[in-house]
Amino acid sequence: MDTLTIGDFAVRAGVAPSALRFYEKEGLIRATRTGGNQRRYQRSELRRVAFIKIAQQIGVSLDEIRDVLATLPENRTPTKADWTRLSARWRRRLDDRIALMERLRDQLTGCIGCGCLSMKRCQLINPSDELALTGPGPRKLLGE
Repeated sequence: MDTLTIGDFAVRAGVAPSALRFYEKEGLIRATRTGGNQRRYQRSELRRVAFIKIAQQIGVSLDEIRDVLATLPENRTPTKADWTRLSARWRRRLDDRIALMERLRDQLTGCIGCGCLSMKRCQLINPSDELALTGPGPRKLLGE
């Protein structure tokens, strides 16, 4: 079995050993133990760590990451088909997140360009908190 020590795995995965211990404690990745109780990671766990890192960077919670990783097989290395099925579950969510990020980028660019002189068309302004009746958060930007 081709396994890596926690130090080697951390270097290869680009995360601190403490992050690996945390991910393992949270049930996001798995390690085996040697007779001396040292962690050993299969190289296939690198895919999981890469997925976790990217998902966290786009704001996905650890609970959501755990839920989707739980759909992968435990008794074998996930195949391309397994990862394709997993990504299909998130496709709509990712598309929505991309659209929101594009709206934010475009609105901020407009605000910077106009110097906030066109308050009537600004998607971020909310004088006297008039949007409080429609719900919490940036209502105009979210398009809700």
